[in-house]
Amino acid sequence: MDLTILYRGPLASCDYDCPYCPFAKRRDSVEQLRSDRAALERFTGWASAQTGDRLSVLFTPWGEGLVRSWYRKALVDLSRLEHTGRVAIQTNLSGRTGWLADADRDKVALWCTYHPGQTPYERFLGRCRELTALGVRYSVGVVGLDEHLEEARRLRSALPPEVYLWVNAAEGHTYTDEQAARWTALDPLFAYSRHPHRSAGLPCRTGESVISVDGEGTVRRCHFVRAELGNLYDDSYRSALRPRGCPLGVCDCHIGYVHLETLPLYDVFAGGVLERIPARPVREAASDGLVPPGPARRPLPLAGP
Repeated sequence: MDLTILYRGPLASCDYDCPYCPFAKRRDSVEQLRSDRAALERFTGWASAQTGDRLSVLFTPWGEGLVRSWYRKALVDLSRLEHTGRVAIQTNLSGRTGWLADADRDKVALWCTYHPGQTPYERFLGRCRELTALGVRYSVGVVGLDEHLEEARRLRSALPPEVYLWVNAAEGHTYTDEQAARWTALDPLFAYSRHPHRSAGLPCRTGESVISVDGEGTVRRCHFVRAELGNLYDDSYRSALRPRGCPLGVCDCHIGYVHLETLPLYDVFAGGVLERIPARPVREAASDGLVPPGPARRPLPLAGP
């Protein structure tokens, strides 16, 4: 079975203080960190044993994972498994990068977010240059707030042209066409983030070939649908995997809507869905009519959770 796993353990601490994030400067207790480490080690142990499957893993921690040694080890170890196709993590790139030299760089990848005001520009750009020198695949993005625009432009001009710079619409923010045009000039795929996507009853790969897993091993179709499909560690989730329509009215987060079959994003990001790296320059995708989103397909029945 080819299975993509979105893993989010109990880690919720972060070293940044972003005003748009509820986990800014949160500190986990020693016991919470021990629990997170134990949960992650259990997960990587399970993944290592699944030699009959083809696994791809994206770590989506609430906090910053790469400042913790166990996340760095998990990425290295999982990348070196024969049955792993890709292992990636969302990160603010605040930590060192040299450890990636021990990973399989054909499989490991980083989804990096630049937070102006939280880290010096030159430090963040330096980290990106380290990744380039190491031969690590990565994308870089920003939250589309007006105060970030000039820094985003500066970063785009400094990054190698092959590095995709994405822009996430700020939560709860409405963009005028003029504002959207400024962000689209940086990220031709911004149209996908600008508005929530209608999803009710529409076919989605989550719950079939994509699942969400928490620190207890509870399996859900994605991070945004709370209904449980079973548990990873007793194999009960497998019998629940099947095509099903989305039970939510809309989907407004990239890690969710990228899996909607009504959008062409598996073609846009072919080979780089987890790390948010397009298969070819995004301006080519835009010129081929993959932006803005195409028409929705016929909805599926809401078949269970």
